Amino acid sequence: MDTPDNLLYTKEHEWARIDGDNAVIGITDYAQHALGDITFVDVPKVGSKIKQSEWCATVESVKAASDVYAPLTGEVVKANAQLASHPELVNKSAYESGWFARIRITDPSEKSKLMTPSQYKEYIQNLSK
Repeated sequence: MDTPDNLLYTKEHEWARIDGDNAVIGITDYAQHALGDITFVDVPKVGSKIKQSEWCATVESVKAASDVYAPLTGEVVKANAQLASHPELVNKSAYESGWFARIRITDPSEKSKLMTPSQYKEYIQNLSK
């Protein structure tokens, strides 16, 4: 599984790429692989407020529908509109073209609750034991 070193992760398999007061968020390569072929993505709307560990999006695949939880609290400043017509981008490129939203972080202290890449790698290795 691809686990980029420049991201932070949740136990629910979301990621955040921090850039100053903003973060781009999405689901991990592990999550998209577990879901199988993604057929629909409902991303958060621009202007909406999302709260860490609470529902912010939905992903549907050939296997199941899954809730996506916000890795950080913030306001959505941009949503990936491409996912509406091309949900498969999450399967093809979970960390680049398959991102869900860009948020303005409102509580930077929450970053300490996320896993580092090495912690996440260990976490997913333990899941498969």
